[in-house]
Amino acid sequence: MPSLETMDTVALRDRIGRNVADIRRRIADAAARAGRDAASVRLVAVTKTVGMAEIAALHAAGAVEMGENRVEVALPKIAAGPKDILWHMIAPLQTRKATEVATAFSHFDAVDRVRAAEALQRRCEELDRSLRVLIEVNVSGEDSKHGFEPGDLPQALAEIRSFDRLHVEGFMTMAPFGAEDAFLRTCFRNLKQLADAHELAELSMGMTDDFEIAIEEGATQVRIGRALFE
Repeated sequence: MPSLETMDTVALRDRIGRNVADIRRRIADAAARAGRDAASVRLVAVTKTVGMAEIAALHAAGAVEMGENRVEVALPKIAAGPKDILWHMIAPLQTRKATEVATAFSHFDAVDRVRAAEALQRRCEELDRSLRVLIEVNVSGEDSKHGFEPGDLPQALAEIRSFDRLHVEGFMTMAPFGAEDAFLRTCFRNLKQLADAHELAELSMGMTDDFEIAIEEGATQVRIGRALFE
């Protein structure tokens, strides 16, 4: 007879597997509504609130991109997890932790100031590494949000694009929690317009409560946490 631990593991994998399949179906449906290929949207599973059992279940379900927001919490998971996972840092940089970020992560998705980019460039040079990065943009205009103001992007991008160890792939934003759909759609649409204007392909926008709207407005990456583990 299987042990309780084994049964719990099987149940966890089944539940997370179903959730991943459901999210992928919803991604495909939203992409279809926008006349897009579902393959143009990538799932970044946000694992900041879960442990290794959930990460293993996500990986078994085919999720290979995962996001964390605290370096000290992420490092043990990265060390213990499957080696083919692409790890995204999804929170603003504490510059004293730039070495750990440059060492452990392949993506940094929240460059919100030039100073952070400078710190990552220096550490990547020292480590002979590179990072794929997204520039965080405050398209909602909220004082509580990190990120560049849209009007500051031309100068910021010119500076950050000069850092040869940082590959600027696109923009990231966080829409206001609980906002009306029309306002969310405006935020996402504005980020898409900015990306097009600056000839950037990647758009990380949309989370559990709003990712379908984000996809309809052009998201290429969605950051999903809660819906994967409920």
